[in-house]
Amino acid sequence: MSVATSRIEDAPVHAGPAPAETLYQFDETPLLARQRQQESNARSYPRRIPLALKRAKGIYVEDVEGRRFIDCLAGAGTLALGHNHPVVIQAIEQVLSDELPLHTLDLTTPVKDQFVQDLFGLLPSALAREAKIQFCGPTGTDAVEAALKLVRTATGRSTVLSFQGGYHGMSQGALSLMGSLGPKQPLGALLGNGVQFLPYPYDYRCPFGLGGAQGVRVNLHYLENLLNDPEAGVLLPAAVIVEVVQGEGGVIPADLDWLRGLRRITEQAGVALIVDEIQSGFGRTGKMFAFEHAGIIPDVVVMSKAIGGSLPLAVVVYRDWLDTWLPGAHAGTFRGNQMAMAAGSAVMRYLQAHDLAGHAAVMGERLGEHLRSLQRDFPQLGDIRGRGLMLGVELVDPDGTLDTQGHPPVHRQLAPRVQRECLKRGLILELGGRHGSVVRFLPPLVITATEVDQVAEIFGRALAAAVAGL
Repeated sequence: MSVATSRIEDAPVHAGPAPAETLYQFDETPLLARQRQQESNARSYPRRIPLALKRAKGIYVEDVEGRRFIDCLAGAGTLALGHNHPVVIQAIEQVLSDELPLHTLDLTTPVKDQFVQDLFGLLPSALAREAKIQFCGPTGTDAVEAALKLVRTATGRSTVLSFQGGYHGMSQGALSLMGSLGPKQPLGALLGNGVQFLPYPYDYRCPFGLGGAQGVRVNLHYLENLLNDPEAGVLLPAAVIVEVVQGEGGVIPADLDWLRGLRRITEQAGVALIVDEIQSGFGRTGKMFAFEHAGIIPDVVVMSKAIGGSLPLAVVVYRDWLDTWLPGAHAGTFRGNQMAMAAGSAVMRYLQAHDLAGHAAVMGERLGEHLRSLQRDFPQLGDIRGRGLMLGVELVDPDGTLDTQGHPPVHRQLAPRVQRECLKRGLILELGGRHGSVVRFLPPLVITATEVDQVAEIFGRALAAAVAGL
């Protein structure tokens, strides 16, 4: 398969009269009714995306009613190559036809060894030559738990610094690192005083009310002072954990100079730097790993989602100076998922052979240009941001009171309206950020230029309809 790239047309995608369009209506089907009756109240996506899916191929999914949708959620970024890509299917079928073991705990196999070699081959050489890998339970949150054990064991310290707006999973330890208060409030104490939250470099809504280079300087000064002031009230931490692009927090890319400063400060303090690449890794941001944009080498990298080629898999890769924990310090029954390793290897090789990271950068820029074109006509598009094919649009109320940086407040009602209008027109998108005000774009990395244009076209029409209905 080849991925097409072409230049961005000069005309905005919403120019000219709107052609007739089919709008889907969503009555509750028997499958959805049973899901509502029998599944946990904790279910989330079906409340906003009421679909019962039947088949999928590439960037498209089809529901039981025969309706076709462009999937710009893609398993929350899991499906780097889209649904049922031939190389993934072939890898899975090969495992089955060869009668390979499907479950091996942490016993090695040729499939596992190949997976490790493929993964280390994608890492920056400075990390790969001293890397160790821990296979975890099948979810990213388990890999985060493993990373916490790792750094606390190696340093003998217990405190971890996390960032406002961060998302690292939903287990008790990982949840303690989360910026969002909603999932934590019903639970009371998590890790107690073991986590200290820091301001993230959210340029559009700078926590210091500054933004730009000045906001970055103040942010880094705050962190450096915290780690060096004997009266700061915070014990020297075992680690700092960070998303280079905050996903669930609103698709907020960290300033690259800030990331370099963060690496310098943590290194000087002897504090491990954990980078969470669960959603941003494997080409999504225009580099194989998002931290590569800043040219830094973390001490720990947490990976999941795309690493298993659509099947459950999670790992922690870390520098060997941290490898002091004892045998059995972290385990998980399903850490030996052979089909996921085979599928993951196939995806990694395909990403590299077809330069999908470079393609993601081009397609992300194309989609960003379309969105900025829409912004000229819709002041409700407050901030368009992200890297590669990890993009977000913060929706705002242009008539609201401006903040200290001159930006209008978030529009709490508009984002879900836009999401619904997109779904009616055959486009699946998810929301995130403060008050759910950010529309997120996470399409498969194989999306073509023509498909990017179609996504932008649908989004423009949905936005117009949502704004008109306010």
